[in-house]
Amino acid sequence: MAATADRHVEAFLEMLAAERGSARNTRVAYELDLTDFAAFAERRGTAVARADAATVQAYMAGLQTAGLSARTAARRLSALRQFHRFLLRENIREDDPTTLLDTPRLPVSLPKYLTESEVDALLEAANRKNGRPGAIARAALEILYATGMRVSELLALPRSALSGDAVLLMIKGKGGKERVVPLSDSAKDAAAALAASLEPRGRWLFPGRDPRLAMTRQGFFKLLKLVALDAGLDPARVSPHVLRHSFASHLLARGADLRTLQVLLGHADIVTTQIYTHVLAERLRALVEAHHPLAETYASQHPNSC
Repeated sequence: MAATADRHVEAFLEMLAAERGSARNTRVAYELDLTDFAAFAERRGTAVARADAATVQAYMAGLQTAGLSARTAARRLSALRQFHRFLLRENIREDDPTTLLDTPRLPVSLPKYLTESEVDALLEAANRKNGRPGAIARAALEILYATGMRVSELLALPRSALSGDAVLLMIKGKGGKERVVPLSDSAKDAAAALAASLEPRGRWLFPGRDPRLAMTRQGFFKLLKLVALDAGLDPARVSPHVLRHSFASHLLARGADLRTLQVLLGHADIVTTQIYTHVLAERLRALVEAHHPLAETYASQHPNSC
């Protein structure tokens, strides 16, 4: 049974890589989730590709009993659903035992982001930093905040990515999908200054200690925390992903729409982009208060209301 389970799971993982271009971390997560389910199914005397609805339900119930978070349970259910859809498509089985399962209810969590003044403080702190670390910090922060790109996308930029007079940047995102984002003049200038300080034959815009290799995420995180301290900000509140959220939140607050933001962030589904609707709600409230015919009357009658 173990060999059969391994064979089907391996075929599923190969499909993720070949057809969907899924990132390695995604495939590793699916493999761990399916291996855990396979072990559970085997203890109940069945192979992973033959598990029935009762087995899947018992597995999901066991996750809750074990105290796993709703988010972890939802991720494992997603892995099971995609795996069984693959088995259906390949005619390995004729039914999907996950069809009637409900997705665990996830707590609503708003994206954490910095204020515009806090981002300004970060950029000013980077400008005060000397030497190569300062050049890296300036270029990275300007590019992250100007484009909303992920840290993995940033560190994978070749040295030639921002060269010349280009006003657009081609980004290769998750699953090898490409998108184009506009570049600010300050981001181009900071990147040019960084590139001018690098070894002539280097490949990466953000090289590591070994210039033949790109800077690691850990190395960049350490540098970012130092800049946050210099800016008078709590380092725990500052990360590349927080800057991505800041980029999105500030754009929406200044009038951008969700569809445009979806394209800029590289989200495959607009549902993912909708985590920023809290910003839209606040902007709409302000617009109504500023422009609705009754807003002025209400304000004069309720001078102490907020």
